[in-house]
Amino acid sequence: MATTPPSLPRDRLTPATPPAPNLAEHAYAEVKRLIFDFVLMPGDHFSESELARRVEVSRTPLRQALQRLQREGFLRVFPKLGWQVAPLDFDTFDELYDLRVLIECAAVQRLCEVEERPGLQALAEVWLVEAADRIADGVAVGALDEAFHRALVASSGNREMARVHADITERIRIIRRLDFTKRDRVAATYDEHARILGAITRRRSDEAQRLLRAHIGQSKLEVRHITLDMLYRAREPARSGPA
Repeated sequence: MATTPPSLPRDRLTPATPPAPNLAEHAYAEVKRLIFDFVLMPGDHFSESELARRVEVSRTPLRQALQRLQREGFLRVFPKLGWQVAPLDFDTFDELYDLRVLIECAAVQRLCEVEERPGLQALAEVWLVEAADRIADGVAVGALDEAFHRALVASSGNREMARVHADITERIRIIRRLDFTKRDRVAATYDEHARILGAITRRRSDEAQRLLRAHIGQSKLEVRHITLDMLYRAREPARSGPA
């Protein structure tokens, strides 16, 4: 008696197709850029349809991106009313800065104790420079500042500590950027980083931690001085740049 050959799984019969571009990732990065550049301001409301046209993706990948940004605390959603850029929550920022101090001081203590410290020279080349050689552009200095603090935490060798610190950095970036719109804060960052590096180089853990607390504490105080006018002035360079 004839037997029926076993059926093949459907995925064995269907030709493989190349994966589609990850439009949700593109939308996520683009919307986050609009938020960080203050094109979408804290408290602004918007609809999915208008943002889909701006980001140039369909509603489905855009919604996936917006839901991800909502989970991360950057957006709020109101049924039947649409989306809102999360207003600045200064109490939460205070708590994030406090947690950042704990992590970075623990990392600095470890850095003062370890034998091999290959990353210090690279940091010195950026921050221990003559005043005439300092970078004046606030956006560039802000990026270098983030890299400085990430390097300190990475030196601890604790991957979970580095992961939590990266999350904190992401969540406070929107306000930290405002710190570098002021010329005096750019200059102070160079001076303070230089002193912190000097204490670490000499393995003076207590001094390095004291300097680091003061450095981050000043940034925390500056956050409380943010005004609506500062936000609008910060958005102007972004608006004049590429759309």
